[in-house]
Amino acid sequence: MAEDCDILISGGGVAGLTAAAVLGHAGLSVICVDPFAPVTERDADGSDLRTTAILQSAQALMETAGIWDHLAAHAMPLQVMRIVDAGGEQAEPRVTHDFNASDISERPFGWNLPNWLLRRELVARLKELTNVDFRPGVGTTRLFSRTTEARVSLTEGGPVRCRLVLAADGRQSPMREAAGIGVQTRRYGQKALAFAVTHPIPHQNVSTEIHRTGGPFTLVPLPDHDGAPSSAVVWMEDGPTAQSLYHMDVAAFEKAMSERSCYLMGPLELASRRTIWPIISQTADRLVGERVVLMAEAAHVVPPIGAQGLNMSLADLRCLLDLITNRPDELGNVEMLRSYERQRMPDMRLRVQGIDLLNRASQVHARPLRDLRAMGLDAIYSAAPVRRTLMQMGLGVR
Repeated sequence: MAEDCDILISGGGVAGLTAAAVLGHAGLSVICVDPFAPVTERDADGSDLRTTAILQSAQALMETAGIWDHLAAHAMPLQVMRIVDAGGEQAEPRVTHDFNASDISERPFGWNLPNWLLRRELVARLKELTNVDFRPGVGTTRLFSRTTEARVSLTEGGPVRCRLVLAADGRQSPMREAAGIGVQTRRYGQKALAFAVTHPIPHQNVSTEIHRTGGPFTLVPLPDHDGAPSSAVVWMEDGPTAQSLYHMDVAAFEKAMSERSCYLMGPLELASRRTIWPIISQTADRLVGERVVLMAEAAHVVPPIGAQGLNMSLADLRCLLDLITNRPDELGNVEMLRSYERQRMPDMRLRVQGIDLLNRASQVHARPLRDLRAMGLDAIYSAAPVRRTLMQMGLGVR
């Protein structure tokens, strides 16, 4: 016999757990499943050492749903976003532009949090919601939908009958595949390394993105680690180079990453293990199916530039919540899902295309192209109206 709920969420990553908390807080009955239990300790095997910048609009959504109470004490404010071009003969800054949140807001751009900690605190929030049932270690297998409901088979226990299936189950989404929705994927030949470092020069709440070749090297503020200033690093490089860096001994790696950072924070010391993953862009052909809606990486994947990944995902969630709030009797029906796709598809495509262009520019190796990139960055970011518009777009402000 099928178990009933309003919404079944396939996927218990940061986006899926946030969706469960937000929709549960809104009064809906939610079952959230994921085949893997979340790793919620920094140094445990399999922990996600990437960090996420929660931008202003995403923070407001989390605050409304009671999530921010769990996160505020751990969050590091991001007051300045610094873009550096270091594409000359020597690894040193030649163009630097700062985007200060005070130019458009009284609040920081956002707040940085480690992904493993986000999972830990989101799970804690779900335990407070009696109408949310989080089932780690349980995956989805089959989907059967009709105009009034969907039924989802699970790897453990009986099927679930619901009014809406929310696919937040990643770039290889089982529910997207079960709904027959295709994807367009673009590969760059890049990989990204993620790790934490300490450094002698305080970061002063500045997130720094350094462009040279192969992709950006980004330092994002973290709280002090063992009494020293600390940052999270995402280092994007051509695949073979990234793989070599991943396997490099610690001393050689610390020398390489310090040089790549142009010593802007002084010599960097590794403060965690290294993780590595491939860089792609991906967009779903559709964002909805019968009684199914896609969000987060089931819908869109972008390179880690400009803190857009999770914040695009939470824009998906905010749109869905607004539709549910305004049309509670239409949960999961054709009209609601068409509205969701109509609202989210243009913004999704615009941001994916924009980040694709930025990433391609960051990859260039030839000196003339690097010089052209530096001139372009200088011209664009020096114009005050353009700077303001870019900051507002980055924050999701229209």
